[in-house]
Amino acid sequence: MDMKNCRKCGKLFNYVSGPPICPKCREKVEEKFQEVKKYVQENRSATYGEIEQNCDVERKQIEQWVREERLVFAEDSPIKLSCELCGKTILTGRYCDACKKNTANTISAAGRQPEAPKPLSSDRQKNPTRMHTFHG
Repeated sequence: MDMKNCRKCGKLFNYVSGPPICPKCREKVEEKFQEVKKYVQENRSATYGEIEQNCDVERKQIEQWVREERLVFAEDSPIKLSCELCGKTILTGRYCDACKKNTANTISAAGRQPEAPKPLSSDRQKNPTRMHTFHG
């Protein structure tokens, strides 16, 4: 087991995976997320500043939830996100659908095995040093 100090409260805890925060702080973060999510749904025109002030949450945390695709803004929201690759306006995450698809295709193509060389013709396999000449 891996023991770590909680990034939020400093207490020692058994670290398993994810952000290095203890279960108690993780629960508090999840409660805050639910509060922010509800606020954004009820206040579609809210800005980052309004969300921060009314929900007592840091912009950095809001942005993390958006990057994780846990928090989605409405199309008419004043908060505009840009795809990190092409700059297209998106509602959540880091990349637009087209860039996600393109990246997935690139990764998939890179993972494919190269094509095996074709076997030599049976004539060349029997006697590979034999020279063929044409008389004309």
